[in-house]
Amino acid sequence: MNDSKDRVAEALDLLNLHYEQFHAMVPVARETGHPVPMDTRGWSQILISVLTGLSGLARKKGADLKDGSDVKAANTWEAIDTPRFNGVIKAGTKSATSDTLASLDGMPFLFLVMWDQTKEKAARCRIWCVRPQADPRFRAMCEAWYAARASGAISSTNFQLHPPRGLDANAIRNTFGNLHYPLLFCAIRSGDRYDVKTYDPEVLPNGLCTLGDDAAAAEILVHEGVEDLFTATEERT
Repeated sequence: MNDSKDRVAEALDLLNLHYEQFHAMVPVARETGHPVPMDTRGWSQILISVLTGLSGLARKKGADLKDGSDVKAANTWEAIDTPRFNGVIKAGTKSATSDTLASLDGMPFLFLVMWDQTKEKAARCRIWCVRPQADPRFRAMCEAWYAARASGAISSTNFQLHPPRGLDANAIRNTFGNLHYPLLFCAIRSGDRYDVKTYDPEVLPNGLCTLGDDAAAAEILVHEGVEDLFTATEERT
C-alpha cells in the first residue's frame, strides 16, 4: 500500500468483505433468535489502518493506533440500541491525563467511523477525522464538558457524539457543541460493491471542525425522534 489509490482500493475490499460476512449471518441470527454478531470496533480499526497506513498495537493495551490516535465507531445495521460514538475523550479513569485537555495532546487523530444507510437504503461507510491536538473548536467543546464535570454540573464519564445517522450531513452533535466534522472518506454500496464518493487525504494534515448550524442539528434531532432528544441531554444529569 504505497500510495493513496492502493489504500483506497484495499479499503473498498475490506468494506465489501465486512458487508458480505455481516449479511451472511443475518438469516441465521434471525432464525435462532439472536442479535447478528458483529465487531464494529475491530472492523473500524482495521479499516483506518488500511486507509491511512497507521498500524495498531496488536495485542498490547493502550490507544487504538501506534501513534496514539483513537478510533470510535457506530453501526446502525440491525442495531438494537441507538448507535453513538461513546467514550470519545478520557474521563473517570486512573490515567494521569484523564478529565483534562492534556488527554488530547497525545492523540494526533480521532477517527469517527459510521456504518449506516443512505436515505435510499444503500449501505454506506463514512469516516470523519479530528486533529485533537490542533483543532480549537473541538478542544473548546471538550474543555467545556470537562469544566462541567469538575463543577458537578454533570456526573457522566461518557462523552458522547451523536452522528448524522441516515442523513447526508457532517454535523455531529454533543450537548456542549454541534460541529461540522472534516469528512475523510465516504463509500456507498451500489449493486454488489462499494464505490468511493469522497476521499480527501488533505483532512489528515489540515482538517478542522467548523461551527454547526442550528438547522443541521435540528434535522438530526427530528430524524432521531423524541426519545433521542432526551438522551441527548442526559449527560447533564
